[in-house]
Amino acid sequence: MRLEPRFSGEEIPDAVRRVAGQISRSYRGTCPILVGVLKGCFVFFADLVRELTIPFEVDFVCARFCSAETSSAENVDILKDIECHLSDRHVIVVEDIADKGLALETVVAQPQDRGCASVRRCALLVREGCVPPDFVGLQLGPGFVVGYGLDYAEQYRGLREIRAPAEGENSD
Repeated sequence: MRLEPRFSGEEIPDAVRRVAGQISRSYRGTCPILVGVLKGCFVFFADLVRELTIPFEVDFVCARFCSAETSSAENVDILKDIECHLSDRHVIVVEDIADKGLALETVVAQPQDRGCASVRRCALLVREGCVPPDFVGLQLGPGFVVGYGLDYAEQYRGLREIRAPAEGENSD
């Protein structure tokens, strides 16, 4: 698959710093828990936490759809659950891309069900037409992308930039 640049290795760090600044200002005087949604968030998550200027804790969750035929949050399997104590804590769910958000509904419901003080969302990329998270790095139009943690068949996660299949190519 031939890939063309979508977001450069210079644009992404600028977006990460901007989001980290917004989070740091919003949570000044607190110690939120950042919950990364695996696997795709890991590169963004690592860069984001290094830019924060506030104290924080980290945890991770891994979720997947149980069936390709359905698109309901009821059919989401939690492969790795949040382990931190969440009661009365501020939680920021960090994801690679805000897209349909169905698996994320289940992930966000978990802290709410455990009595956290607040839950907000952060995403490096948000797809046009989706409900935007509270903290957004970059706007993304239609189409498949890889790199900077995002993959195709577990490949391309290590690219420093975000790329898309060249015109006429697809990810199938």
